[in-house]
Amino acid sequence: MLDTPSIVPNAQPLQRAQGTAKVAVKHRDGKSVLDTLYQQGCAKIRIPKSQGNWLEAVLINSSGGLTGGDRLAWAAEAQADTHLVVTTQACERVYRSIGGHARVTTELEIGSGARLDWLPQETILFEAAALDRKLDVSMAADATFLGLEAVILGREAMGEDAIASALTDRWRVRREGQLLHAEMTRLEAGCLISRTNHALLDNARAFGTLCFIGEDADRKAEQIKALLAACPNGGVSTIGDKLIVRALAASGYDLRKVLMPVIALLAAGQAVPRLWTL
Repeated sequence: MLDTPSIVPNAQPLQRAQGTAKVAVKHRDGKSVLDTLYQQGCAKIRIPKSQGNWLEAVLINSSGGLTGGDRLAWAAEAQADTHLVVTTQACERVYRSIGGHARVTTELEIGSGARLDWLPQETILFEAAALDRKLDVSMAADATFLGLEAVILGREAMGEDAIASALTDRWRVRREGQLLHAEMTRLEAGCLISRTNHALLDNARAFGTLCFIGEDADRKAEQIKALLAACPNGGVSTIGDKLIVRALAASGYDLRKVLMPVIALLAAGQAVPRLWTL
């Protein structure tokens, strides 16, 4: 006789992580200072001591990672004439899903004359992970935005290639209500074409996209080209005030070696967030 799965009467749904958090900064005495700090569930925000006239916020997912059915919602606001830098305590880990996607939404608002640097550390997709992520940015006409999302496919030390993992990543950046940048990254579970095709990931285990919107984009692009000269799978393009950098690498470490000098160049003379290390 064939074995059949046992049915547990009135089985309880699996516990899922839920978190919502927001940070906002305002201008006071020539510095960016905390205006709003809200956190609920597993979403936490910490504010380390400032080293300049900007404020740095560190996002923490206290659940230790994400899996199918988890929900995180982040929000950050740089009010007029402020500078806010947002990063994460560590790489976000997305574990194997036994049903559904983990969903992460981020909303950023940048006021007149303000700057917001969205610089989370990499997201690591474990084997059979499923992540749906969305980034929405609303900025004033004279605001500056620097944003990064980087992904590592699998744990190299464990021999994972994360072929069975899935990712959907959507960006929308609007300036004065007008759509300035839109893109979508999609990796389907089991799709070898997207991983191996020369025009797509070309067997890379890590990839990142960086978007800068602000003054002197063309001049900065020339400097970045010099930094990427030794990176065969990196490139930069500009359209008006918008600059886009894309990079592929064999590992997360190699990707950091490419991205960190670029971030430092675009960070208005300031260092990469202190939690970023090689």
